[in-house]
Amino acid sequence: MRLTEQVEAEQAGTRRGRPPSTSRRELRLIALRLFAERGFDNTTIEQIAAEAGVSERTFFRYFTTKASVLWTEFETEVETIRSSLASAPDDVPLMDAVRNAVVAANHYHADDVPEMRMRMHLIATVPALSFSAAEHYEAWERAISEFASRRLGQPAESLYPLAIGRATLAACRAAYDRWSVRADNDLTIYLDAALSALAAGFAPEALSVLPVNR
Repeated sequence: MRLTEQVEAEQAGTRRGRPPSTSRRELRLIALRLFAERGFDNTTIEQIAAEAGVSERTFFRYFTTKASVLWTEFETEVETIRSSLASAPDDVPLMDAVRNAVVAANHYHADDVPEMRMRMHLIATVPALSFSAAEHYEAWERAISEFASRRLGQPAESLYPLAIGRATLAACRAAYDRWSVRADNDLTIYLDAALSALAAGFAPEALSVLPVNR
């Protein structure tokens, strides 16, 4: 289903099933559609709110800026990962704790792929968004490396914690890329497979039993 059709279907379902209101997800989908149609720089918060039939105050209830439409979910993911790792039992192996936290923080399904493709396209093609991407990815990576540093008893900026954070991020980005191409399952299936392979050192015998390996 195309993103525009998805927005229209959800709005129609909202009108039929319950009193009119606008959720964070509905507002985000409307904003993404306008960004695609008019361009990110040419779309204003006022236009997004008008298209959704809400006030600008309602928009700011969910998002702090126009750009945060694309990053709020990512920031929530980082905080969820941090929280999960902070409460991980000491007897859970380091990379198992990381995999469990990352999988728990993600909730995307196959039918979310059109929205995610649109978000990633905007991030890749809009200079202001591309510039902020490095900062957001660094925050995600740092959540992992700081946990690794606590487990290893090493400074967060030392080699092993940094390597663990960056390797985990790279594996997750590979999982995302493959998921967005295939769109055949939940993202968590791909994340779990990629991080299980990473923890096993990509040993051939480990790779052969993974549910997603192609």
